[in-house]
Amino acid sequence: MKAVYFPGNKQVEVREVPTPNPGPREVLIRMQASAICRSDMSLYYGNADPVVGSEDAGKGTVIPGHEPAGIVEAVGQGVTTLKPGDRVAVYLAIGCMACSYCLSGYRMLCAQWKCVGFDVHGGDADYIVVPEINCLPLPDTMSFEVAAVSTDAVGTLYHAQKRLGISGRDTLTIFGLGPMGMAGVLIAKAAGAKVIAVDLVDHRLELAKELGVDHVINGKEADVVHEILQLTNGSGPDAVIDCTGSPICHNQAFDVLRRHGRGAFIGEAKETTIKPSDQFIRKQINVIGSWYFPIHEWGEITDFIVRKQIPVEKLITHRFSINEAEKAFRMFDQRKTEKAVFTWS
Repeated sequence: MKAVYFPGNKQVEVREVPTPNPGPREVLIRMQASAICRSDMSLYYGNADPVVGSEDAGKGTVIPGHEPAGIVEAVGQGVTTLKPGDRVAVYLAIGCMACSYCLSGYRMLCAQWKCVGFDVHGGDADYIVVPEINCLPLPDTMSFEVAAVSTDAVGTLYHAQKRLGISGRDTLTIFGLGPMGMAGVLIAKAAGAKVIAVDLVDHRLELAKELGVDHVINGKEADVVHEILQLTNGSGPDAVIDCTGSPICHNQAFDVLRRHGRGAFIGEAKETTIKPSDQFIRKQINVIGSWYFPIHEWGEITDFIVRKQIPVEKLITHRFSINEAEKAFRMFDQRKTEKAVFTWS
């Protein structure tokens, strides 16, 4: 089979490697879609400190791709819930299945967890082997491309907004309109919220308008805090979500959030500096960190997408074959694509 590897320093190799065999309680999936994520760039660059993963991550020995979807090709001994031909996506967190986090569905919080595409081989290949319990069933009407994108971008933003209680009563400001932020727009509008979107890139702001955003702000051209306060009659939005990881946006989010407001940090960042007294304590706000989603929520997520007819496919700007991996990651790194997906016919 063909598989992608990152030797380091933005190099991409498509290698011919043996097709794996599923072990006990594992399944072999024939890939149909595998989405590229910004966190993959830490592997693409050859960073010694990737976004997630153990010491094996970032060494160029693991096939990337943590947003896969495909068709079950074969099952290992002891598999009881799946059969060849089943359509599935893959939950990226493999846990110990004994700790309280695994048992509650939050496997990415397990102290021993491994990440598909970082610690163990991922979906940027013709086939992938994963544990049976990591397979996520797909609705008949959901495409593989939508499923792949929904495992991370849509799922993460759904879970964050569920925790924030976003509804039609709220005005929500989203900072950053990459795939995560744009997925947040789709979820918020489906929930009935009024949405203010902030980014620096014009074509992203235009797409946000197409997806139903009520107001867009270009951070290069406007005083973001002033504009948001103007749009909310001086009180600030009910909720904010940061998908940038930028300290500038962190502070803008805290500055505009209304008293008793709610916020979520989703964009990865090593550090930031805020003013706790003025921005946090005296406003009595509730702010959460939100990362991925518990596995038991998948059915709820896919039901929401199908029932609300959310156009997740509009997040995908480019599709590539696995043979075009070098081009795909180069364009994604240069931000010439938004959500890009490897597809198999």
